[in-house]
Amino acid sequence: MSNVDLGARSDRGSAYAELSRLVRGAGFLDRQPGRYAARVTVLLGCLVLMGVVFVRLGSSWWQTATAVGVAVLLAQLAFLGHDAGHRQIFRSRRANDVLGMVCANLMTGISYGWWVDKHNRHHAHPNTEGRDPDIVVAPLSFTPGQVATQRGLRALFVRHQAALFFPLLMLEGLHLHAAGVRAVVSRGGLRHRPAEAGLLVLHFAGYLAAVFLVLSVPQAIVFILVNQALFGLYLGSSFAPNHKGMPILSEADDLDYLRRQVLTSRNVRGGRILDVLLGGLNYQIEHHLFPSMPRPNLRHAQPLIRQFCADYGIAYHETTLIQSWSQGLAHLRVIGTGATRRDND
Repeated sequence: MSNVDLGARSDRGSAYAELSRLVRGAGFLDRQPGRYAARVTVLLGCLVLMGVVFVRLGSSWWQTATAVGVAVLLAQLAFLGHDAGHRQIFRSRRANDVLGMVCANLMTGISYGWWVDKHNRHHAHPNTEGRDPDIVVAPLSFTPGQVATQRGLRALFVRHQAALFFPLLMLEGLHLHAAGVRAVVSRGGLRHRPAEAGLLVLHFAGYLAAVFLVLSVPQAIVFILVNQALFGLYLGSSFAPNHKGMPILSEADDLDYLRRQVLTSRNVRGGRILDVLLGGLNYQIEHHLFPSMPRPNLRHAQPLIRQFCADYGIAYHETTLIQSWSQGLAHLRVIGTGATRRDND
């Protein structure tokens, strides 16, 4: 485990219970249907506007700019699906699942059920080696143990993984699509497999039909490449600040829930524009402590939670967006030097 001050341990369990009472008493766990209704309305309006622009432009290389706008909208829809997956929007699980599948499967081409399962495992064991799927991301290596297993071209990649990280994120959208398709065609336990499969088919059929019916073949190919690359880059760049470069725990590390979530997470400072751009993920500490807290409440809960951590001597890490990326890349660079040293031995 990375060197980190674990803080006082005598309050095990009781501190989080106290924090939960404070947060609930302040109303920060209350749902915000009006705010989410406004958010959905804005996104739908932007989608309609983007569709009109796409059709009016027709077969034009200016559609490359449209591809950028569509990438941003797809990422924003993915953020909304993330909120639904955490039951932030509706009281009903079914209502959240329906909205989540519409945002994920139909609109962005990602399996909602697959993603929720993976993401819940991450939340239960953030940055824990052997438990968190988000630090088992080939071809990247996040721990010395992962580096030790790399050979040949993979070891060569790891040596340069910090420089290749952001270019690699351009493939993240394609990876999410492929993982979603594998999930619905495999024999795993998706709760709504028929619905998810049908919505994915509608997404890919509608996406490809719209692109190839309106654009020439070369324009369509460029549109897809630009759109998917920027979609992956946007999503990956939004998730990367959350935990990359923060302490990585082993299964033997005996931390209570409060410290496990706070010490492995990083907040990103910024105003309301950044809140929108990052889908609320910049309040990662608050989100990990209370995953069902509606996104609009995270900003308001932050001062209380930050002060609570200070009172209990728990390190609360907060930085700028650029610094968060820099810290994540620094970690990848340090880990990558292990591959270089091993090859030189």
